[in-house]
Amino acid sequence: MADTEDLAERLLGIAPDSPLAVLRTERASIRQHSEGAYRELVLPAEPGGVSLAERAALALRVALIERHEGLAAHFRALLQQHGDAALLAAAQHFPAPAGADRTALLLRYADMVAVQPECCGQEDIDALAAQGLSPQDIVAVTQLIAFVPYQTRLLAGLRALQEEASS
Repeated sequence: MADTEDLAERLLGIAPDSPLAVLRTERASIRQHSEGAYRELVLPAEPGGVSLAERAALALRVALIERHEGLAAHFRALLQQHGDAALLAAAQHFPAPAGADRTALLLRYADMVAVQPECCGQEDIDALAAQGLSPQDIVAVTQLIAFVPYQTRLLAGLRALQEEASS
């Protein structure tokens, strides 16, 4: 994806001269902040203690939970680019694997935060910290998991506007 390309516009095929594209330019800050959050959470220049592959795996998992095939396909491609087949398989397998290894803990954490965030407790945070995640990493992971449902709803709203404009 080019630096100037917007993920929502690419996934929805929004033509640059369409009424929806014009509307998005009128609300440029929403577009800018949504795309900026995506890039910072999923593809940061400095990923810290959470690799780009792990970020893509978490985003893929939440996109699958949200049942958004367009986002899932996008994150699957990112994971294939940055990760390996085992991480891809684990991210797509439900329920999340048992065990105390880093991948299993991250995937179970994603499931919990995406589906039942009220169940997240200190023991879950401590388990992530025990796997080497810093407080900043845990915040980034949590924000990423919460961001994908936002993306899903943003795309649904844009698709509805797109369909309304074409009818």
